[in-house]
Amino acid sequence: MNDVAALADGHWQWNGWLDPKGRVQALFALLRVDAETLWLVTTADDAFDTALSRFIFRSKVRIGALPLQTSGALRTPAAARGATFARDGDSVELDLSADGGARTLRLAPGSAQPSPAGEAAWWRLDIVHGWPAVPGARLADWTPQQLSLQRLHAFSVKKGCYPGQEIVARTHFLGRAKRGLARVRAAGAKAGDVVHDAGGRDVGAIVACVGDEALAVLPLEPADASYRLGDATIDRLTFEDGLSR
Repeated sequence: MNDVAALADGHWQWNGWLDPKGRVQALFALLRVDAETLWLVTTADDAFDTALSRFIFRSKVRIGALPLQTSGALRTPAAARGATFARDGDSVELDLSADGGARTLRLAPGSAQPSPAGEAAWWRLDIVHGWPAVPGARLADWTPQQLSLQRLHAFSVKKGCYPGQEIVARTHFLGRAKRGLARVRAAGAKAGDVVHDAGGRDVGAIVACVGDEALAVLPLEPADASYRLGDATIDRLTFEDGLSR
């Protein structure tokens, strides 16, 4: 759903895949290694590459999983900066740092997996910055605008046709989404939980959770409205900036 052709070798972008109704099926970081090689780094399940393969017709394109593992560290990358990744032999380093803290993601053969405590801190920074592709997230109910992915420059309204493009472009040029992504504190929340307004009406849902923080799709107006999850009031938090690429 983003402009791959505009991406230079050695750079990466946030991107995603939609169904024909414009609903998000997967989110990922897309790296242009060279003119003929793209890498997708995603938390989507193993069926993702099989699903994408259905779109290969007569093109000389191959899609498959790479024999690489991921490891993360909450520190500034050694060489990668912003949207420019760094390669060292078979390893690739990405800069996922932003205003909420420094992060390095490394793709390499046989990389060690992070500890559960480290994973929680890592995924919480995605919540803090409004990137909803954390494990267990419920994405398929929402369009890119409802997930406020324009904040991270994660989709294009100018590139050529792609599944769901008509919905995305119509929302952008002829109207606007009435709901968007919010960062909230909601203890005990689970992805898919329904959010209610003060009158008890269903107005949104929890998309992703890490600890007691979550991302929820909520009405954009009024901005000062209060919402509830079960019997508890949701506390709204602000997003940190700097994760757009």
